Amino acid sequence: MSKPVRSFVFAVIAMSFVLAACGAPAAETQVVEPTATEAPVVVEPTAVPTEAAPEDPMAMYAPDAVEGDVVTAGSSTVFPLSERMAELFQQEGFAGNVTVDSIGSGAGFERFCVAGETDIANASRAIKDGEVESCAAIDRAPIEFRVGTDALAVVMSAENDFVTSLSKEQLGKIFTGEFTTWNQVDPSFPAEAIEVYSPGADSGTFDYFIEAVAAKVLPKVDDKDDVKGAEEKLLGLEGAQFSEDDNVLVQGVEGSTYAIGYFGFAYFTENSGALKAIAIDDVEPNQAAVDAGEYPLARPLFIYSDAKILAEKPQVAAFLYFYLSNVNDNIVDVGYFPAPADAFQASMDALTAAIAK
Repeated sequence: MSKPVRSFVFAVIAMSFVLAACGAPAAETQVVEPTATEAPVVVEPTAVPTEAAPEDPMAMYAPDAVEGDVVTAGSSTVFPLSERMAELFQQEGFAGNVTVDSIGSGAGFERFCVAGETDIANASRAIKDGEVESCAAIDRAPIEFRVGTDALAVVMSAENDFVTSLSKEQLGKIFTGEFTTWNQVDPSFPAEAIEVYSPGADSGTFDYFIEAVAAKVLPKVDDKDDVKGAEEKLLGLEGAQFSEDDNVLVQGVEGSTYAIGYFGFAYFTENSGALKAIAIDDVEPNQAAVDAGEYPLARPLFIYSDAKILAEKPQVAAFLYFYLSNVNDNIVDVGYFPAPADAFQASMDALTAAIAK
C-alpha cells in the first residue's frame, strides 16, 4: 500500500474514532481496503430511521382547529359554569359563536329532545325517561357528562338576625305551606309571614328541591314520595314568587328579612354580601361538607349531547373536550365543586367513546 493511500485510510479511521467519542450514530462508516492502484472505496452508513413523534389524536379538536357555532341551553344553575367555559374556549382561538341560554333544565331538554334546536343541554338534574324517549323520537341518544357538584343554597337576607339553621323537615313544611309564619317554625322567631321565593316548574332546581325536600314531609302515596302533591302545594302557595331567573330570586330575597329562597351555590357566592346561606341540619354549604358527603342538599350537575351531533359538528366535540379538560380548574371560582373523580372519569370516557363512533 502506498504511503498516500495508507495516510488516507488512517485519517478516515481516526475520524471514525473521533465521531464515536462525540456520540456519533451507532452505524459506522466502512472502508474497503483499496489495491495499490485504486483509490479507497468508502461505503456510506445506512441511515438509522428516527421514530416519528406520535400524533395527538385530539389535535383536530383544538379550539382554533374547528369552525361553526355551538348552541347550548338549559339549567340556570349550570349556566354560569357553561358561560365561563364558552368564554375560555373562544379565548383559546375558537372563532365561532357559543350560545348559552338560561331557560331551566326542563325547557333545555325540550329544546334538545323535542325541537332538536340545540347541540348541548345543561341540567341540574338527571334526564328523565320521558325526555330520553322524546330524544329517541328525533333520532337522538343523549349522552350524560357529569361536570360538577352544587351545594344547593337556602338563603335569607343578610339583615336577617333570627335564622341560622333549619332542618330539612322545617324547610319542607315552609315550602309546602304547613308553616306560613316564622313563629310556627320556631316559637322564638317573630310572628311575621314567611315570604317564599322559588325557581319555576321548568327548573331542574325546582325538581330537585321537590324530590329532596318538599315531598319528604307529605304522606306517601302507594309507598312512594308524593312528588306531584308537593309540586301542587308549592306552586299553590299564596304570595309565593317564582322565576327561572335566579337573579330575580336573589333580588327578592335580599329585599326582605322575612323572605327565604333557594338556588345554586354560585348565585349565593356572587351575592354573599347581601345574602346569607342557612345551614341545613346544622351543616353549612361549603366544599369540605360537600366532599365529605355531609351537606344534605348537594346535587350533581350535568351537560348532555349526542354522538351523531359530535360526528356532524366537530366544533361541538371540541367544545365538550375543552369543557371537560378545563372544568376542574374553573369550577370553584364559578361557585361550585368538582365532581367525584370516578364520575368525572366516566364522563371523559363517555366523550372518548362517542367521538370514536
